Amino acid sequence: MKHAYYQDITEKLGLSSRQVENTIELLEAQNTIPFISRYRKERTGNLDEVQVAAVKHELETWQAFEKRRESILQSIEKQDKLTPQLKQQIAACKLLTELEDLYLPYKNKRKTRAAKAKENGLEPLAKLMLAHKNADSHARNYLTENVKSTEEALQGARDIVAEKINEDLRVRNSLRYLFDKEAVISSKLIKGKEEEAVKFTDYFDWEEPLKRCPSYRLLAMKRGEKLGFLRLKITADSEKSLENIERFYWRNKQSNRHLKQAGEDAYKRLLLPSLETEFFKKHKEKADEQAIAVFAENLRQLLLSSPLGEKRVLAIDPGFRTGCKTVCLDEQGNLLHNETIYPHPPQNQATKASLKLTNLIKSYKIDAIAIGNGTAGRETLQLVNKLFLAKTLEVFLVNEDGASVYSASALAREEFPDYDVTVRGAVSIGRRLLDPLSELVKIEPKSIGVGQYQHDVNPKLLKESLTQTVESCVNWVGVNLNTASRHLLTYVSGLNQKIAQNIVDYRSQNGAFKSRSELKKVARLGAKSFENSAGFLRIENGTNPLDNSAVHPESYPIVKKMAKHLGIPLSELMQSPDLQNNSKLKHFVGKEIGLLDFRQIISELRKPTRDPRQKAKAMVFNQKIKTIENLKVGMKLPGLVTNITSFGAFVDLGIKENGLIHVSEVCEERIKSPAEKLTINQKLIVKVIQIDFKRKRIQLSLKQV
Repeated sequence: MKHAYYQDITEKLGLSSRQVENTIELLEAQNTIPFISRYRKERTGNLDEVQVAAVKHELETWQAFEKRRESILQSIEKQDKLTPQLKQQIAACKLLTELEDLYLPYKNKRKTRAAKAKENGLEPLAKLMLAHKNADSHARNYLTENVKSTEEALQGARDIVAEKINEDLRVRNSLRYLFDKEAVISSKLIKGKEEEAVKFTDYFDWEEPLKRCPSYRLLAMKRGEKLGFLRLKITADSEKSLENIERFYWRNKQSNRHLKQAGEDAYKRLLLPSLETEFFKKHKEKADEQAIAVFAENLRQLLLSSPLGEKRVLAIDPGFRTGCKTVCLDEQGNLLHNETIYPHPPQNQATKASLKLTNLIKSYKIDAIAIGNGTAGRETLQLVNKLFLAKTLEVFLVNEDGASVYSASALAREEFPDYDVTVRGAVSIGRRLLDPLSELVKIEPKSIGVGQYQHDVNPKLLKESLTQTVESCVNWVGVNLNTASRHLLTYVSGLNQKIAQNIVDYRSQNGAFKSRSELKKVARLGAKSFENSAGFLRIENGTNPLDNSAVHPESYPIVKKMAKHLGIPLSELMQSPDLQNNSKLKHFVGKEIGLLDFRQIISELRKPTRDPRQKAKAMVFNQKIKTIENLKVGMKLPGLVTNITSFGAFVDLGIKENGLIHVSEVCEERIKSPAEKLTINQKLIVKVIQIDFKRKRIQLSLKQV
C-alpha cells in the first residue's frame, strides 16, 4: 500500500485495500463526497456516502496524528534527548495515548515539586530509594541551604520518585486497563443548589460503572456540572490501583516506606487526576459522537420531509397579544400579501379574523394553510378548522423551530429588507411547507431543535457533521439551477458561497440557464467545480433532456449511444422504464462502461422527476383533545414523531406538550435506539400510559397499542 496507515484504515473500516487507496486518491484530487459516492462507483468499489466520509475521517485523523508525531520528534530533538531507541518507539506508535505517554517526560510543564527537588540535588537520593537502599541513613548528606532537614530531603526524593512513577508507561497502561474495566462515574449535588438544580434531581447522588453510562446520561451530568449544580468524579478501586503500582516498584510487601508513600502520592496527586481527565475526555468524545450521530440522522429526516410542492399557501405565525402574522405566498414562495389578525386574547377578534382569512383564501386562490406550532398554534388551528373554506384545503401545523433565528438573520434581511421579523417568520413557516429542504438550509442546523444535548457537544464536530448532512440531503434531492437561492446553491457539491453568488448574478444578467454546459461561463466555476457540481444541478425544459436528470454530463455520450443503439430518440429512452430494461443495453457493459456505472446511469434514467421525496399530507389529530387536562391514561391517540433521542422519541399529540415514548416502550424486542424503528414526522397511534400534570409530562407507549 502507498502508506503504512492505509492498512490500518482498511482493517478498521472493513474495506479492501483497493477501495481505500482509490477513495483517498479521489479525495486528494479535490473530489467531494457526494460526487465520489454517486459518480465514481467503479473506482471505490460501490462505496456509499457514509463509507466515503468514514475514509475521509480516518485519513484526516491519521494526518493529524502524523503532524503531532512530527511535532513531538522536533521538540525532543531540540532538547538533545532524542535517542535512536526513543525515535524508534515514537515511530512505532499507533495510538495518541502511547505517543503522549512517551512525550510526557520531555513535555514543557510548569515547575513541579520533582523539578524543584532535582534542582536541590536530590535525584541521587531518589535513585537510592528506587534501588531499595536505606535512604534514611543517606539523607543528611543532601542537606544544603535550600534543604534544611533530612525530612525535607526525603520528601524531595519521594517527589522525584512519584513523578517517575507517574511517567512510567507500564504503570499508566496497567491503570488504564483497570479504569477501562472497573472505573465508576459518580455525581453529587453541590450543597445549596437544591432548588436551582431541580431538573437534575436524578443525579443528586448517582453512581454507576463508567462503561455502562449511556451517552445522554453523561451529557446530562456534564451539563449539570457546567451549570455549577453537580460535582462529577471518575474513580477506580484505590487498593487495586496501588497494587498495580506495587507490581513494578515493590520488591516485596516489606519494601521501604518511602517507595510506598511515593506510590500513594503518585497515584492520588498525579495519576488519578490525569486518568480522570483522560477518561472524561475519552467518554465525552464518545458521547459527543453518539449525540451528533442522532442529531445528524434526525436532521436528515427533517430536511427530507415531504414537500407540498408548487401550491399557493396562506401561512400564519400565531401569537396572543401581538396577534397572528398572516402572509400569502405564490407557488414559488414569493410574498404576495401580509397583515396581522387578532383572534385570541386579549383582543378576541375571532369573527373578524375568520372573515379576513376567508377573504384571503378567495382572493389569493389559496391551496393550503400552514400554521406555526409554537405559542397559540393549537388555538389558531382550531380557529382555521372552523372556517367553511378551510374544509376544502389541507391544513398543516408546521414545526417553527429556528424560524425566529432565520427571521433575524442577515439572509432574511437581504431577502426582505422592507419587512420586519414577524413577516419574515411567517414567510419561513409557509416556505417550510412548500419545500422543507430549501427553507431549512437557511437556518443554523443546531437551532432546528431535533437533537439531544446539541449545545453540550463539541461545536466543531457538530458543525462539520451537520454541514455534511445538509450537503448530502441537498445533493440527493438535486437543485433547480434556475430557481435555487444563493444559500441553497452553496451546499451543492463543488460550489462555495462565491461561486453560488456568481451563478445568481449570471442568471440576473443573462436569464435562465439553458444547459448545464453554460455553467462553464460562470466566473470562478472551473473544470473541477463543474465536474463536482453538474450532476446535482437540474435544468427544466432545457436544450438537453438529460440536464433535468441526475445523469452526469460525462455520461451523456454513452446514453446517446444507448438511444441510438435502440433506434429511438433520447427523450423516449428517458421516459420509458421498459426501454431502460432492454437487454440490448447490456451490450455496453464491459466494452464502454463498467457494470456499476451502467447500473448508476440506468437508475438515474428511471427517476421520473427531479424530486425523489413523497408529497406532504396533513396530520389529523384528535380534535377532542385540546390540552393536557383532556388526557387520560389508557387513551389511544394519533401522534406525529417530532424528535428522536437515544432514550426515546417525542410525539406531537396536537396539544402544547409533546409526549415521550421511552425506548423500552417502542416495541417488544430490545432495541438500542428508537431510531431503529421510528423516523421524524412518522405518523403513529400511541397509548397514554402515564401523566404528570404538575411537571407537564406525558408518557406514551407504542408497543401497548
